[in-house]
Amino acid sequence: MTENRSPAGELLEVCDEPGPLRPREAGSSNDLRADVLRVLGVLKVATADQIQRLSSPHLTYRHTLKPTAAKQKEARNASHRAAVNDLRRHGLAVDGGRTRGGEETRLLTKDGLAAAAIELDREIEEMGGMPKSAGRSGASHPMTVNETVIALIRPKPNLDLVAGEPAEAVAAARAAVDAPDGIGTLTSYATEVALPVKGTWKNPAIGSARADVVLTAPEAGVPLLFIEVDNCTEEAVLIARKFDKYAQFFQRQEKDTDGIEKPLWRTRWSAPPCDEYERVHPPVLLVFHQVGQRSAKSQMARVADLTRHHWQGRWHPEGGYHSYDRCIPIVATTLEELREHGSTGPAFWRFGRDHRQPLLDAIGNARRDAYLARRRQAAREEERRRAEREAAQREARRPVCADCGRKFTDDRWEAIGYTRDWSKRQSHPHLCEDCQDRAVAAEQQAEADERERQEQERLRQEAEEQAAAQKAGGWLSRFRA
Repeated sequence: MTENRSPAGELLEVCDEPGPLRPREAGSSNDLRADVLRVLGVLKVATADQIQRLSSPHLTYRHTLKPTAAKQKEARNASHRAAVNDLRRHGLAVDGGRTRGGEETRLLTKDGLAAAAIELDREIEEMGGMPKSAGRSGASHPMTVNETVIALIRPKPNLDLVAGEPAEAVAAARAAVDAPDGIGTLTSYATEVALPVKGTWKNPAIGSARADVVLTAPEAGVPLLFIEVDNCTEEAVLIARKFDKYAQFFQRQEKDTDGIEKPLWRTRWSAPPCDEYERVHPPVLLVFHQVGQRSAKSQMARVADLTRHHWQGRWHPEGGYHSYDRCIPIVATTLEELREHGSTGPAFWRFGRDHRQPLLDAIGNARRDAYLARRRQAAREEERRRAEREAAQREARRPVCADCGRKFTDDRWEAIGYTRDWSKRQSHPHLCEDCQDRAVAAEQQAEADERERQEQERLRQEAEEQAAAQKAGGWLSRFRA
């Protein structure tokens, strides 16, 4: 691509050749446009403010001296708005209408989604679909989905990029850095993911579920989490019906590439194997945002009642815990509590429990984990005691040297064992190795002495015979004379 500038200094594009992203009319950089592609590739539709908060959180603490909050926000988001506009000019993004607060939204075109897949290092089939209300006036549901993702990630600013700002802004940035970490990064999330009860991942059958968000962050203790968002506008019955679809999806079996039949979801996502024959389905998080007229608290209670057959466990009296075999762990919270506490605070209610917990505790089963840990410890102790008993019994059978009385070493004990190879059989299996060496040396010396004695005896006899022969020869010569 060649570029010229107008007399006013505006960047003009003459031609566009394949290659990496380059500066465009609005002056955006490669990095800014890549940030926008990544964010919109995950969220599908977002405002410039949401893009900025996810990709450049340090800007949230800049431009604080502007006279009004609106001007501060405009200044913070200016560079990302320029990047979005450049993507729009090149057919990668389009206008998505305005939110209820009047902010412009952007979403990707088909080509933009393909470009985002490259930036995210994902297959195009993994990118998910467009939000059900994308392009509609308000886009309140996608905006709540975005805010949920931001509240879970809790992006931390780079303090070096806030240096020189007013003390209040630096203090706020430092507080954000010192706050508990969120879960995963932008690439840990996917939105509008089809969960086919029939059909394929690419072409799910009618009636399949579609997850608002799928989170995969095994490094944070969350290998797989499905997230559903509600603005308190949908009837509890409709929300409950989604879990019927989830149950159908989780129960669907397919053969994997290794030819083994397993749950379909395990062919796409990694998750811990079934433990102790308990096949718990992946957890689902419900996030309610108090926008509609329905009470978030009453919505939670009503959905919990309607989905009881999906999440209710069975009491295990021996272990003192509930077993959730073939159940769906369902956890609920509000966007307000999620923003306030993050994933590590007591903001999550696991259906069936009487208190709120941090997310990892809510989706887990601490009592069962403790019971299994006790069982494993007891098994280790029993194995240790069994090994000690076997060792004592073996020690009692250990041979003792018939000469010095010392116990055989393991090597000696093994050496005197039965073998078909005569060359390896021991000459003195009742003796230890040292005593055998001495016995063998003594036998060899005795044999040498015996050979020496026999040789001396042979020489003596030969000498006597020679002397006798000489004597006999002397008498014979006298007799002849």
